[in-house]
Amino acid sequence: MNKTIDIQDLGYKDYKDTWDYQEELFKAIVDTKIKNRREGTDLQTSNHFLFVEHPHVYTLGKSGDLSNLLLNETQLKSKGATFYKINRGGDITYHGPGQIVGYPILDLENFFTDIHKYLRFLEEMIILTLAEYGVKSERSPGETGVWLDVGTPFARKICAMGVRASRWVTMHGFALNVNADLGYFDNIIPCGIRGKAVTSLNLELGVEKVDEVQVKAKLLKHFVSLFGAVILKEM
Repeated sequence: MNKTIDIQDLGYKDYKDTWDYQEELFKAIVDTKIKNRREGTDLQTSNHFLFVEHPHVYTLGKSGDLSNLLLNETQLKSKGATFYKINRGGDITYHGPGQIVGYPILDLENFFTDIHKYLRFLEEMIILTLAEYGVKSERSPGETGVWLDVGTPFARKICAMGVRASRWVTMHGFALNVNADLGYFDNIIPCGIRGKAVTSLNLELGVEKVDEVQVKAKLLKHFVSLFGAVILKEM
């Protein structure tokens, strides 16, 4: 089993270009696994973790409801935003500047074959990272992602998640609001959940800007620890 992970920080990159790149990495891993099974070879599969920041974009998961997007095409353009219907789970979400997006593209057969555990580990990575800033976050029963003040009238989401997995290979991932413009969430019903707010780390800390490079380093530290992984390439 190959537990090394290639870490890449793609910087500020268009959503569709990043999606295409994810698909390339995903397909390469799946093709290797198919070759191993068909030909009896024992080629190692690779694992990747992409950090990226997207221009304003709304994405709708394969089981999502388009009515949760509250803008028409003209309004999207006026806000400098794009929209894509994509092949991950979950409903609608927003990505944009000030948000750390992470896409682990892993062969889970190198780690464990349990999608539920995989999602819980991603949530735990976020929870442990936020705890380093003194922010107590948690899971909300029946709702993937990471939340604050669950079970109260002040419940708010700080990190959304949506993944795709095939042949135990993952893609898509998480979006953590660090210095996000929360006004863009007003244009959707986030994750299809009505009546619950969203928040950002800088807002919770009462500061103008949080160092995103530092947050990425903390996320990566907890990811490596939880998955028992080895970093192949530093950012």
